[in-house]
Amino acid sequence: MDENIEKIIEERGAKLYDFESAIENGHKIFRVYITCEGGVTLEKCEEISKIISPVLDLNPPVSGKYFLEVSSPGIERALKLPKHFKASVGEKVKIKLNNAEKIEGVLVSANDEAVLVEGFGLINYSDINKAKTYFEW
Repeated sequence: MDENIEKIIEERGAKLYDFESAIENGHKIFRVYITCEGGVTLEKCEEISKIISPVLDLNPPVSGKYFLEVSSPGIERALKLPKHFKASVGEKVKIKLNNAEKIEGVLVSANDEAVLVEGFGLINYSDINKAKTYFEW
C-alpha cells in the first residue's frame, strides 16, 4: 500500500493495522483496517474513508471497479506482522503452526523474531501458519 495512505491515516489520529482485497457476492472489496487509541468509531472510519478514497482513485490498490471499506480489525483479529503480535501482548491467541499443531493461550511477549505464549515457550514467526486473537464470551 502507498506509504502516503499510512501517513494520512496517522495524521487523522489512527494507525493502519492491515488491508486486504476480497471478492464477496461478485464485488471486489478493498478493506483498510485501522486502530485508534480508545477504539475505532464509525465517524473515524467515515472520515478516513473520505480522505483516502481520492488518493486510491489515483493509484488503485486493485484493478477494475471496487468498493472501499474502512473498519476496525475487530476484537478477534488476524495477527500477521510482528507489530500485530506486539500490540496484542496480554490477550488470548490461537496459533496454528506449520506442522498443523494448534496452540491456545495468553500471549506473554513478542519481539521481531518470536512470540512467547504462556505454557508453550518461544515460537518463531517462521513456524506460524496462522494466528489470531480470540475472545471467550
